[in-house]
Amino acid sequence: MTDTTGRETEPHESSVAARLNWLRAAVLGANDGIVSTAATVVGVAGVTNTLAPILVAGVAAVVGGSVSMALGEYVSVSSQRDSQEALIDKERQELREDPDGELVELAGLYEKQGLSPATARQVALELTEHDALAAHLAAELNLDELEVANPWHAALASAASFAVGAVLPLLAILLLPADIRIPLTFLAVLVALAITGAISANVGGSSARRAMTRLILGGALAMAFTYFVGTVLGTTGIV
Repeated sequence: MTDTTGRETEPHESSVAARLNWLRAAVLGANDGIVSTAATVVGVAGVTNTLAPILVAGVAAVVGGSVSMALGEYVSVSSQRDSQEALIDKERQELREDPDGELVELAGLYEKQGLSPATARQVALELTEHDALAAHLAAELNLDELEVANPWHAALASAASFAVGAVLPLLAILLLPADIRIPLTFLAVLVALAITGAISANVGGSSARRAMTRLILGGALAMAFTYFVGTVLGTTGIV
């Protein structure tokens, strides 16, 4: 991002927060789609080489997982949105009932940030004249009225990313020959998790190695455990 002189500038906090919220929903959805679907189909493949039950289990995992992720995100973000809107309404009421007291409070907050009393009061006056509610939300609550979380966006992003992530293990287990189906599905899933980790780290500005390691280890353990369980159930004749 650049300013009018062409110099690099830091992103605004609200845009960073919005981007990180989208990233969280997308990465969680894709990771869950890859891991849970892979674990399901690998577990079934540990019992049988027949494609029909593997396909049914895989499709059920994709559909059920997508719906579950969407509902979970919707409920979670709706609660967050309700809390944000309640705080905004409370601040709006306080400004309406005691504008002078709120002005003093705002000036005090700027003083705590290092401004002199005179400067803090002048800043508070000018910001109050421009948009009193926005000034108080930013200074007191670190909120932006225009950046309130949207539960529908989060739900759709999570469901879509889950479905996209689930496609890889499902196609791998269905299209590969039976004798190499499971090891190559393992490999494809681990590569996909590594890519997901690298993308999330790049967007979020964190360590790619740490993110990739977490996802790879978690995915490998999930698939190994479900394959073991499926194999045990198949060899003991329970299913």
